[in-house]
Amino acid sequence: MQPGVYQYLNNRPDLINFIRQNPKWYRKITRDPGVLPNMEEEAKYFFGKTTSQKMERMTNQLQMVQMLMQMAQAMKE
Repeated sequence: MQPGVYQYLNNRPDLINFIRQNPKWYRKITRDPGVLPNMEEEAKYFFGKTTSQKMERMTNQLQMVQMLMQMAQAMKE
């Protein structure tokens, strides 16, 4: 692996963890460091850090809060 890529990965523990769980990316990066942005995108998706995944989690949390509020309202009546 190229020293610059190695240094970049050492500064990003999330990517190191992703590579450990998906060793195919280690081979890809070693052969072609240009695929690093692709790996970062896949790591975001893998760890649930994409914007759409964050919005979905927030929506689910709001729905849960609304349901709990409705249950509390029903208990009062």
